[in-house]
Amino acid sequence: MIIAIDGPSGAGKSTVAKLLSKELGFEYIDTGAMYRALAYKAYIQGIDINESEIAEMLQTTDIDYHDNRIFLDGKDVENLIREEAISIAASKISALKIVREKMVDLQRKIAANKNAVLEGRDIGTIVFPDADYKFFITAPVEERARRRYEQLKANMIEADYDSVLKDMIKRDQNDSAREYSPLKIADDAILIDTGRMDLAEVVKTLAAHIGGKNVL
Repeated sequence: MIIAIDGPSGAGKSTVAKLLSKELGFEYIDTGAMYRALAYKAYIQGIDINESEIAEMLQTTDIDYHDNRIFLDGKDVENLIREEAISIAASKISALKIVREKMVDLQRKIAANKNAVLEGRDIGTIVFPDADYKFFITAPVEERARRRYEQLKANMIEADYDSVLKDMIKRDQNDSAREYSPLKIADDAILIDTGRMDLAEVVKTLAAHIGGKNVL
């Protein structure tokens, strides 16, 4: 079974997907982390994010995801890819067609023959258009920015709310307007606004649609 969870940055997709996959006993796959890992490599190596240079970088890049951790060229980079600068770079790198094609192929291979919960921005529209269940999780951008700001502070990362909000608005625009695999709601997705919901409520809501009566 494939459960697709899409939505904009800061909507709570990752946390909800982790909790839901744990309760269901499914594999969790954070597709956004794959783009962040690529962006991180380009960032630390000073590589410009354009079609030709990223295409060359991809030839010597290995991305893997297991045990809820993202691996870049064999190294666990889970804790290195969450800074806001990497988020912005990930939005830019994910707009490249060659990157989308490579990541979609990889995501399908990782989830093959598994019960999996995948979260991202094009899971229900591009990666798994025939997913058993599709959810689109969102919240007002101010609330999403507040959550991201609190998350950064909790991780001891210096942040300013106004800057986080500005960057999030920009990323929403970039993700929705890009030519390849833009962020949008699949026609058959279930829309869930998490603005006034806590995590337990969100997971219960998803589980109820799936039929997981005993979840949480």
